[in-house]
Amino acid sequence: MASNQLSPQLLGKINIKKQSVTFESSGLSLSGDLYIPDGIGDGKYPAIVVSHPASGVKEQTAGLYARNLAEHGFITLAFDATYNGESAGEPRGLEDPGQRIEDIKAAVSFISLHDNVDSEKIGLLGICASGGYAIPATASDHRIKAVATVSGISIGEFFRVGYDGKQPSSVLNMMLDNAGKARTDEARNEATKTFPIFPADEAAARALGQYVYEGWEYYCTPRGYHPRSAKQMPWISVDKMVTFDGFRFIHLIAPRPVLTIVGTKAATKWMAEEAFPRAGEPKELFWIEGASHVDLYDKEQFVIPAVAKLSDFYRDSLGV
Repeated sequence: MASNQLSPQLLGKINIKKQSVTFESSGLSLSGDLYIPDGIGDGKYPAIVVSHPASGVKEQTAGLYARNLAEHGFITLAFDATYNGESAGEPRGLEDPGQRIEDIKAAVSFISLHDNVDSEKIGLLGICASGGYAIPATASDHRIKAVATVSGISIGEFFRVGYDGKQPSSVLNMMLDNAGKARTDEARNEATKTFPIFPADEAAARALGQYVYEGWEYYCTPRGYHPRSAKQMPWISVDKMVTFDGFRFIHLIAPRPVLTIVGTKAATKWMAEEAFPRAGEPKELFWIEGASHVDLYDKEQFVIPAVAKLSDFYRDSLGV
């Protein structure tokens, strides 16, 4: 059972209607959850698209943030990316940056057409790997009027040099060798080759360090486990990700505002610190004291200030 149900501390006073929706991205059906504040009437309101981490699904941290932002009066949409969760696409668990960006734009198109959404007031939130997808999506789609990231990373950088920037080059070479072999095997009509995303058990996770352990704990224990969240990734994902740079075009977003939320103890914070100076104004790098990368997924003491900051950011940026 997933443990990401909201506690009373995270719930506001606004009742929320949750609606299951579907829409298309590159001809494939995507599944989403639309969160609508109760009693909003017939007017037009700002909306926020929320995109989940790699291997995640809409019921995990993306849904948590979407629901909380709806509690602050926004119409929000959390969705499963192509190849993930309840959305279509084969092979399952494939991570394709180009498709992920297209999915975000498809979500923006879908929510723009909602009867209660002001299509001139749409924001975007990317969490973890989706932070690195949200930036190029916003840079190239002027319908997105404000973008924020939480524990944002570039998945390409992550695979090239590791979560801490210290990964030996031999690791990447091994992964690319395996990706090439997997493509040849598929050409022979053999089954898709995959690798495990997480260690097999707690002992193995702890042996690989705090960052790996926290990811394992969130995705593989009742804390954040969801049966549709991918635990394996096709090897062919690697050569799709390795040349991707999620923050390269961050400067193209200005004069639309950028908010980057990072935990002071996040092992991945160096990516945000390197990317942020390249963004144009207005921009803000907001630190959550004491939070690690994964802490910002669901821990109340860190999610509460993050959501409060996000709410203020979107209100100011979208002219609410």
